Amino acid sequence: MTAPVKLSCRHIWKLFGNDAEAFLSKSKQPPSLDEIKQAGLIAAVRNANIDIHEGETFVIMGLSGSGKSTLVRCLSRLIEPTAGELVFEGKDLRSASDNEMIEIRRHKMGMVFQHFALLPHLTVLENIAFPLDIQGMDRLTRETKAREVIELVGLSGREDYYPRELSGGQQQRVGIARSLAVEPDVWFLDEPFSALDPLIRREMQDEFIRLQSLLHKTIVFITHDFDEAIRLADRIAVMKDGEVIQIATPEQLVLNPATDYVEEFTRHIPRSKIVTIGSIMSLVKVAEGDKISAAATVDQVSRLIVESKQALPVVDSEDQIIGSIGREAVINVLVNGELN
Repeated sequence: MTAPVKLSCRHIWKLFGNDAEAFLSKSKQPPSLDEIKQAGLIAAVRNANIDIHEGETFVIMGLSGSGKSTLVRCLSRLIEPTAGELVFEGKDLRSASDNEMIEIRRHKMGMVFQHFALLPHLTVLENIAFPLDIQGMDRLTRETKAREVIELVGLSGREDYYPRELSGGQQQRVGIARSLAVEPDVWFLDEPFSALDPLIRREMQDEFIRLQSLLHKTIVFITHDFDEAIRLADRIAVMKDGEVIQIATPEQLVLNPATDYVEEFTRHIPRSKIVTIGSIMSLVKVAEGDKISAAATVDQVSRLIVESKQALPVVDSEDQIIGSIGREAVINVLVNGELN
């Protein structure tokens, strides 16, 4: 069963330039990129339609200048859309007053950006407690909450450190903890790991996966790195020139790209990393042998299957046998990148 929609946008546009709203209102059909340029305008987001479900990690990706950061800022109304509809928890965000939006961001939206923006004169504990102070929470309560989040992100023992005394990865953990301290309903992360060294970046991705397994937040995550996207995402939106080209699971994007652009984006990804056992299993059920999750990727369980002399049972999320998987299907994916 699909989770309810937490945040959605309908026909969202963001055009920069004079009289952008008038230009859109006069257009009977959605204007093309050339028409927008001829009008002297810059198209940051074009006619975006997205539904983000409760508890999912929704990744928005694209190259630099594709519009992904602008779209996320429109979703939180940090940037005012030129046109379109925003709905958060069933309410029209575009009709909310400035004061209402401030309260929503303070209490319901957490944000982490590429640059940590930690306050250098505050300790780790004080940085994390800062948004709670802004909310008007008393010192004892906010520091208690901050300590809980510090433990959650693995910074125990560094409460009294200053940002300059921390590594890049530790500073980013403080940024993540600070955004989590307000217990947001929606968590926005704009390329939070791209400034980190590759090893630390991988470590932070692992940490992110661990936190999400515990917290089950509704997450909007921006990246230009497809490897990062497939590690983290439940679904991915690919953007180009301000337009959302395709929205799909990582597996669907790689196996069924909607355009040549998406296909090129995903070309280098090994199929074994994204193809799930449920996609290649036989519907013939067997009961003997180690159970294999239908949600597991070929890469995760290939060795166990290839070393088995018989087909193994495949189970769903409720541990019910729904089919079987044998060596040939897995080897086809590993060697040829093919599905049966």
